[in-house]
Amino acid sequence: MSDLVLGISAFYHDSAAALVADGVPVAAAQEERFSRKRHDSSFPSQAVTYCLDEAGVSFDDISAVAYYEDPRLKFRRVMATFAGAAPTAFPFFRAALPSWLSADGKRHTDQTVRRELQALGRGRVPRVSVRRHHESHAASAFFPSPYESAAVLCVDGVGEWATTTLWHGRGTTLEAVAELRFPHSLGMLYSAFTYFCGFKVDSGEYKLMGLAPYGRPRYADLIRDTLIDVKPDGTFRLDMRFFEYLRGQTMTGRGFERLFGGPRRMPEGQLTEREFDLAASVQEVTEEVMLKLARTARERTGESKLCLAGGVALNCVANGKITDAGIFDEIWIQPAAGDAGGALGAAQAVAMERGASRDHLGTGRDAMSGSLLGPAYDDDEIAAYLTANGIPHRRLDDEELVKQVAAGLADGKIVGWFQGRMEFGPRALGARSILGDPRDPAMQSAMNLKIKFRESFRPFAPAVLAEDAKDYFDLRQESPYMLLVARVAAAQQLEAPESGVSGLDLLRVRRSTIPAVTHVDYSARVQTVDEHSNPRYHHLLGAFKARTGCPVLVNTSFNVRGEPIVRTPHDAYTCFMRTNIDMLALGGFLLDKSEQPAWTEKSDWREEIPLD
Repeated sequence: MSDLVLGISAFYHDSAAALVADGVPVAAAQEERFSRKRHDSSFPSQAVTYCLDEAGVSFDDISAVAYYEDPRLKFRRVMATFAGAAPTAFPFFRAALPSWLSADGKRHTDQTVRRELQALGRGRVPRVSVRRHHESHAASAFFPSPYESAAVLCVDGVGEWATTTLWHGRGTTLEAVAELRFPHSLGMLYSAFTYFCGFKVDSGEYKLMGLAPYGRPRYADLIRDTLIDVKPDGTFRLDMRFFEYLRGQTMTGRGFERLFGGPRRMPEGQLTEREFDLAASVQEVTEEVMLKLARTARERTGESKLCLAGGVALNCVANGKITDAGIFDEIWIQPAAGDAGGALGAAQAVAMERGASRDHLGTGRDAMSGSLLGPAYDDDEIAAYLTANGIPHRRLDDEELVKQVAAGLADGKIVGWFQGRMEFGPRALGARSILGDPRDPAMQSAMNLKIKFRESFRPFAPAVLAEDAKDYFDLRQESPYMLLVARVAAAQQLEAPESGVSGLDLLRVRRSTIPAVTHVDYSARVQTVDEHSNPRYHHLLGAFKARTGCPVLVNTSFNVRGEPIVRTPHDAYTCFMRTNIDMLALGGFLLDKSEQPAWTEKSDWREEIPLD
């Protein structure tokens, strides 16, 4: 039997479990997809159970369990932080201390993990080893990558102490090269502006990134002069007088208010020119720091390839800037770059120490299987669910299904696309996606307001046939995980009369032949799709191109605002009926909204697939 290692991330945000066999990822999922609680931080019991079931094993077959960070080292950082912020932070210190000092407190998280695993009753649980947070990120970035050797850069809020780390990956080893420590954190800087602009920390950063092109970076110099001192090599220090996260439970306070001319925007409040410009400004500074760090990574390691992980690696605009700068020949970004991916990295770090090899290197591809590592439902299971609940549907062969979906998309219909194994990570990559026609100027607003029920300014991503990507986007390399932003190709751009147009009014200006996926600065967060990683999705894009001449589709995650991406056929059907999605391709079945019974919320709808 293969050497199996289980990885766990839990108790902060985006808890997850991952299973690797001889170092190869075989199953991985976030707990939120099972619990239906967005960014669920609880112990990932259901995700662990899925991983075991997917591999057909029990804990008796598992060689090791790895937890993604070191709780005792983290405790020392927390205590040092409170001591450094005394006496201001004393009320928060007093409130937090019991959760760390009790017998089953946070200092002993590895023991808690073992107890939770034992409670599942799936055999004898092996010893739980702890890895350092940034080591887990680095392992998740390098070991599944397609590179024999590479520079590895990890940037996030904070792990135990580290906030930015540089590593040198060679074969099955990772060497730590350099480290920046808390409280000086690029992730925390970005989160402070996320909070100040009225979005939720640890989940709203991508909204701030999407908002940035609507503004001007008129505060960028103020940020450089006042908040962050950046050196030529990318190292930096924050002026902590302006940040509150050392002293309490908020990110910013009066210092930010004085600096930026007033109080923070309240959640759901009116967006103003100030928020647009703040977003543009911190995005520009973030990109500058990441470019300097990337140049240092090249100089310090001598490598021509770069791997990225950590929450800041989900800033696909900054990633695109690194690619465009030509600092490295190629970059590879872990698709689950945030804390969920730490579960995978911890497992792989242990697996490599246990003698695993990286056999995928001979294929020229990464080891992530397109990040399609979650649960799948075959057509028999889906048919059982549809029949048991009396849901009208048509069963089609693959060719006819793709043909009818492509025709619907070409006619302006919005399609829920539920196929194969669920994605691991925050992006929908053609397994749990909502699709639309990118040529329709009204598609972005329609999908935001009538399908996703979210802010109108949010951009959508294009999925494009990999072989046609160069005709539509200025991409230097493939982008299979939707983690690179590129400019729409000049041949697809339209002259945009924008005189006197600003703010959210920019949304109404048509800029390209694919307006639904062209952001206001002519950029797009691109997913390139090849036949190997997702054959049916590739087939659909090809069918849409054959019908329309356009090899691009709008691709957004199959969920509504505030909910995780759908996991089961039941989740998918519920989302389909609660929204204005017109068609649902559920495995080999096609459902038309016009044929469905009137929707009412039912407590007795079957959550699980009846298999008897």
